[in-house]
Amino acid sequence: MSTSSEGATPGFLVWRLSMKWRVAVDRAVGPLGLTHAQYALLGSLFGMERSGVRPSQRELADHTGLEALYVSKLARTLESAQVIERVRDPEDSRAVRLSLTEYGRDVTEQAIAVVRELHGRFLEPLGGLDGERTKVLTRELVALLDAPLDHAGKE
Repeated sequence: MSTSSEGATPGFLVWRLSMKWRVAVDRAVGPLGLTHAQYALLGSLFGMERSGVRPSQRELADHTGLEALYVSKLARTLESAQVIERVRDPEDSRAVRLSLTEYGRDVTEQAIAVVRELHGRFLEPLGGLDGERTKVLTRELVALLDAPLDHAGKE
């Protein structure tokens, strides 16, 4: 651990790590005209489409953990760039369904390849993508993500 991180709380380290990752992804996908947040939205949309789902903006917000209003803003920007299509849901006029354009699919596949390579370098200290320490870290992160933080109703 670096000397600047000695005595740091786990929350601070998670925040620092997330910022380091966000900056690295921003730099990696920047040449494709994307930001980290746009990549998160597009990568999630790509995966959902491959599973046969055409998500609403709300469903994509829930999946990514991004605020619904922010997803709407990102989606409008990506629609302007002809990366995605936004279509009103015929069964729910309040919902907007998203899908990748052919161009968007191509850009997303390129971005996924770039981030996958970055991911490999990022995890080298833990033995790489398939390393045992990476698997343990992944399980621990899932446990933390699944842990409720809302203490409403508790005394």
